[in-house]
Amino acid sequence: MEIHKYEKAWLVGALVLIFFFIGTIAYVSAVVGVDMVDDSGGALDVDEVSEDERFADPRVEQVGEDEYEVYMIAQQFIFRPGTHDTVDVPENSEVTFYVTSIDVIHGFQLVGTNVNTMVIPGQVAEITVEFDEPGEHGIICNEYCGDAHADMEGLLVVHPEDEWEEMQGGDG
Repeated sequence: MEIHKYEKAWLVGALVLIFFFIGTIAYVSAVVGVDMVDDSGGALDVDEVSEDERFADPRVEQVGEDEYEVYMIAQQFIFRPGTHDTVDVPENSEVTFYVTSIDVIHGFQLVGTNVNTMVIPGQVAEITVEFDEPGEHGIICNEYCGDAHADMEGLLVVHPEDEWEEMQGGDG
């Protein structure tokens, strides 16, 4: 059976692309290092989220100098905090988000950053980011979670240090 020269060219080109893509994935995984979603944040019973000390009162908490933790619940179709009240942090801070869901799978993405993870009921997603500059970042759900999914959004505000100190009453 004879294969036409153009078919051979397409076949060779396709094989080269396949090997290129496999090589790229292997390189990024082994050398650059890509973190996958894991359960480092822990697990919890979905029915007892409101009794868990971390999530009974979703909040932003200062845990060290320039270190903050955000305990957030994603539920149809809001983020607590985030949707009805903003998540406020100062610039030049390191923020660790602990996010869980009480109903269905959600997504948690901070627009303009590389923060993007799935939020699975019964698991706590943990992700840390440094905010070096003031600004606003939208919080969006990027996993379809129901009819009002497109409206599931919130806001994170990174405040300039002087403004943050004023908000904290001058002792911040």
